[in-house]
Amino acid sequence: MRKRVLVSVALLPVVIAFIYVGGIPFTVFVSVIASFASWELLHAMAKLPKRIYYAAFAAAVAIPVGFHFGMAAGARVLGFVALFLMAAAFLEAIFSYGREVAVTGTDVFKILFAGAFMPAMLSALSVLNSYGTEGGRRPYVVLAIGLAFLTDAGAYFAGVFLGKHRGITKVSPNKSLEGFIGGILTGGLFALLLGLILSRCFDHYVVHYGALVLYGLVGSALTMVGDLAFSLIKRELGIKDYGKLLPGHGGMMDRFDSMVFCAPWVMLLSTCLPAFTILHP
Repeated sequence: MRKRVLVSVALLPVVIAFIYVGGIPFTVFVSVIASFASWELLHAMAKLPKRIYYAAFAAAVAIPVGFHFGMAAGARVLGFVALFLMAAAFLEAIFSYGREVAVTGTDVFKILFAGAFMPAMLSALSVLNSYGTEGGRRPYVVLAIGLAFLTDAGAYFAGVFLGKHRGITKVSPNKSLEGFIGGILTGGLFALLLGLILSRCFDHYVVHYGALVLYGLVGSALTMVGDLAFSLIKRELGIKDYGKLLPGHGGMMDRFDSMVFCAPWVMLLSTCLPAFTILHP
């Protein structure tokens, strides 16, 4: 637990710095997260030739960079990457068929999930990075990352101090109903607090609090779904963590699994129900 807290404290200023700088550095930051998470996830799910891991790693680097230049560019990069990754995976499966160590058809879907789909979901952060670039203030990025991190913290502390009804899911039997409720409420309160800070400190932001409640509550719920989804995969594989890159947390996938669901939610909702309106002089 001590290592987990220390690493979280050390990571916080790094994340804040990349959010503030924005632009290409932030996109590189997302690519690093996506590529290492992709490697860890695929390595846990299947034993494959190393060239497949490298191909998935490269795909996970490229996809967030593509989305940095807009949805259209990102969709094209994602399409090309998914096509060639799938072709490469099937070629491996075709030529290794019948051998003692072979890439299976099921492995192809694992490769696509780890190398293309999961990085594409995390690339929502690259899209949000392009919103509200003035002065380094990117409220949607802050909202997505804050929801993922603070929901986890809120659920943990609510579970520790208030948790009585545990075992509601065998995927994570130590998690309690009180922890889930605490996590969702923490996310909702964070969203409202972010809106309050923006409206009070920056005159050119108009904040829509009703929308923020939806962002916060549903985003927090999806954050916990993401955490449980990748915990389910770990349980089925019989592993504790995806990696050892971050002491106390496990691997990159263990730390950012909840972002896979939360970031796309914030990105998609922002296209139809904006939480912030910027007034231009």
